[in-house]
Amino acid sequence: MRIRSLGVIDDAVVELSPGFTAVTGETGAGKTMVVTSLGLLLGGRADPALVRIGSPSAVVEGRISVAPGDAAAVRAEEAGAELDDGALIVSRTISAEGRSRAHLGGRSVPVGVLAELADDLVAVHGQTDQQGLLKPARQRGALDRYAGEAVAGPLAGYSEAYRRLRAVSAELEELTTRARERAQEADLLRFGLAEIEAVEPRAGEDAELAAEAERLGHAEALASAAALAHGALAGNPEDPEAVDATTLVAGAGRALEAVRSHDPALAALADRIGEISILLADVAGELAGYADNLDADPRRLAAVEERRAALTSLTRKYGENIDAVLAWAEDGVARLTELDGDDDRIGELTAERDALRAELSGLAQALTDARTEAAARFADAVTAELASLAMPHARVSFAIRQTEDPEGVEVNGRTVAYGPHGADEVELLLAPHPGAPPRPIAKGASGGELSRVMLAVEVVFAGTDPVPTYLFDEVDAGVGGKAAVEIGRRLAKLAKSAQVVVVTHLPQVAAFADRQLLVEKTNDGSVTRSGVTVLEGEDRVRELSRMLAGQEDSETARAHAEELLAAARADG
Repeated sequence: MRIRSLGVIDDAVVELSPGFTAVTGETGAGKTMVVTSLGLLLGGRADPALVRIGSPSAVVEGRISVAPGDAAAVRAEEAGAELDDGALIVSRTISAEGRSRAHLGGRSVPVGVLAELADDLVAVHGQTDQQGLLKPARQRGALDRYAGEAVAGPLAGYSEAYRRLRAVSAELEELTTRARERAQEADLLRFGLAEIEAVEPRAGEDAELAAEAERLGHAEALASAAALAHGALAGNPEDPEAVDATTLVAGAGRALEAVRSHDPALAALADRIGEISILLADVAGELAGYADNLDADPRRLAAVEERRAALTSLTRKYGENIDAVLAWAEDGVARLTELDGDDDRIGELTAERDALRAELSGLAQALTDARTEAAARFADAVTAELASLAMPHARVSFAIRQTEDPEGVEVNGRTVAYGPHGADEVELLLAPHPGAPPRPIAKGASGGELSRVMLAVEVVFAGTDPVPTYLFDEVDAGVGGKAAVEIGRRLAKLAKSAQVVVVTHLPQVAAFADRQLLVEKTNDGSVTRSGVTVLEGEDRVRELSRMLAGQEDSETARAHAEELLAAARADG
C-alpha cells in the first residue's frame, strides 16, 4: 500500500509479506493508520478528519494479488475492472471536504463495490472493526468446510432437491393462484375456436373472394370490353366492312409468303408474322370464351359479399387475414389443451412437492447431525487454543437452532423453516468464564479478548476459510509473557495457509513474523516515505529490544531479543 496525507502519515509505502507481517512502533507513531488504510481500500467509512491538516485530500493505493476466477476477481471484472498481471489495483481518495472516490482496476466504481469485495479478500479483527467470521453466514460456511465430506455430501443432494422444490413450488403456486384467470382464458379460447369452426374458413379464401367480388361488381364493363377487344381482333359479324387485326396480319403474311424464297431475312419476318397470327387467334378465342363464361348473376355477388363479411368478422378478432386466423386457431387448440390439463398438472406437482419435502427433511436432518458433531469437535479445539492465549476459563460453542414453520420440513420431530443451505441457524458463542452464559462472540468478549478469540477460531479453521488475508489489531491487548509467545506462535501457524498482518506492541509476537515493519515519526511529527521500514538483522534486534525494555542499546534486552528471534525460528 501507498499512503499519502492520512493522519500522521505524510507519504509512506507499506510492503506486506505473503506470510506473517508485524507492524510495530512507538505509541502514536501511526501504526493504526495501516489498519485504517486497509479499511478504506475495503470500502470503509471515509472520515474527512483523517485527512492530514494542510492537505486537500488523503489517498490510499493498494495492489492486491488475486487469482483469475476467484470470487473477488469475478466481481471486480463485473464492475469493469481489469487485472494487472494477476493483481487488482485499488485506490481510495478522501477530500478534506468529505468527498470520497474509489477506483478499482483502472475504473471508477462506487465505494460499495469495494465493500462487496472485502468479504472475499480480508478478515479484519480489531477493537473497533470486526468482519468475516462474526457474520453468521460465514460461520455456517466455515463450519461446513471444517466438517468436510460429512456435510458436503448431503449438502450437495440437499441443494439440488431445494432447487427443484423451488421450481415445482413456483409452478404450483402460479397454477393455483391464477386458476380463475386461466379458466377465463380457457372460456375465451373455446368461444373463439367455436366461432372459427362455424365459419370454416380456408387458407387464402379471403383473397380469392376479394378478387371474385371485384370481378362480379364490374361484370357488365368487363363483358363490354372483352367484346370490343374480340371484335378488334377477329372482326364483328354485324359489320362485315370493318377491318380487324386478324385480317390485316393475314394479308401481311400472304404478301411476304410470295417472295420469302428470295431473301432469308424476309423469310424470318414472314415466320414472325405467322406467329403473330397464331397468337391473335388464341387471344381472340380466349376473349370469346371469357365473355361467354362471365358470371353476372347478382345472386352470386350477394353470396360472395356475405361470405366475405363472415370472414371479416374473424379477421377483426383473430388476425389480419384468414391465414393468421387459422394460425391463431392452431395455437389456441394447443393452449386450451394445456389449460384443460391444469388439474392433472396440479395433482402431479403437489405429489412431487410433497416427495421433495420429504427428501429435504431427511437431508436437512443429516446436515444438522453432521454440523452438530463437527461443532462439538470445533468447540473443543478452539477452547484448547484459548487456554494458551491467556483465556483459560473461556469456552466456545456453536448454537445450532431451527425456527418453527408449519410450511417447512421436519427436523428432529419438528416442522421448521429451511433455506438453500439447510434448516440450521448457526451461531458461534463464547462463555468467557465459568458461570457466564454463552453469548454471541461479538457480545461475549471485548477488545483484545475478541481478537484472541477470533485468532483461535481462525487457527482452527486454517485452510478451510477462503479469505486469503487476516488483519489483527490489538490481538495482544492485556497479555504478556508466555501467552504472548503463544499468540505469536499461532499467528505464525495461521500464516502458513494465509497472509497475516498484525499491529502489535509485543516483541514476543513480532519475533514470529516473517517481516517486521517499523512505523516511526520524523521530528516534525509526521511519517514520511522513509518512516515505514522493513527491519532486518541488527535493526530488528534493536526494535525488539526497545519493545522489551524501552532501551534499544540495553545488552540484557538485546540478548532477550536475540533469544526470542532464535526461539521463533526454531519453532517455525
